[in-house]
Amino acid sequence: MENNLLARLAKESGKFSKGQRAIAKYILNNYDKAAFMTAGKLGEIVGVSESTVVRFATELGYDGYPVMRKALQEMIRNRLTSVQRIEVARSMLDEKDIAKSVLSSDIQNLQATLDSMDQKSFDSAVEEIIKANRVYIVGMRTSTSLSSFLGLYLNLLRDNVVVVRDTAASETFEQLIRIGEGDLFIGISFPRYSSHTIDAMTFAKKMGATAIAITDSAAAPITNIADICLYAKSDMVSFIDSLVAPLSLINAIIIEVAKRKQGDVVETFANLEKIWQEHDVYEKSNG
Repeated sequence: MENNLLARLAKESGKFSKGQRAIAKYILNNYDKAAFMTAGKLGEIVGVSESTVVRFATELGYDGYPVMRKALQEMIRNRLTSVQRIEVARSMLDEKDIAKSVLSSDIQNLQATLDSMDQKSFDSAVEEIIKANRVYIVGMRTSTSLSSFLGLYLNLLRDNVVVVRDTAASETFEQLIRIGEGDLFIGISFPRYSSHTIDAMTFAKKMGATAIAITDSAAAPITNIADICLYAKSDMVSFIDSLVAPLSLINAIIIEVAKRKQGDVVETFANLEKIWQEHDVYEKSNG
């Protein structure tokens, strides 16, 4: 149902009441804004009651308006341009207190990620990271920072970790040329989903590697390829994406890997502390 909501609204508009037709018309013409409105806000703009909006969602077969709105969000998130995102943010954020709005949104993303955590998938992902011959990490565009962070710490916890850099498509495959059976590919992909990440994971799978996806929902394109999927909520804030929950999930992965390799980790960091002190890597505290 979610995949053809807009088509249904256009096709079945003749069956709707006058108020429902007004709702359908607004959604069709302003889906980028409607997908993030409350039932009350949508009713106010269209000129109908909130209860009319709620009944409309129910008659379309959804278990309430929030479910229909979520379906619309999932369907359009990857379609929104940066300009559309800015327009959507105007209706989502309290412009008088941007900091509070953004921080509150991040807290909600963290809670939603925690509530939907699949412990079995998490444990399987950690086990694959530990046992893999080589680990390749790919995150393009806004996910580049996440892939770099994960790569930085995994390189301290185990050998043979490769962070594939966001370059031309041909150079991406050159960095993956030796991937094969026994190796692990970690693809990090959040809206707007990079086609290069999906292509790279497809290549890794064809070469025999195991694939882990770190993404925002089961509707993400990369989930159709991955062996293991981990989800972190990443609602957009204006023209940027919130990466707080994805980074927190990656923190959890790193810490769990370190816990399972505790003996090796202690020895590694003891040696690193000596090197850091010898080369004055960190400023010494005066306190």
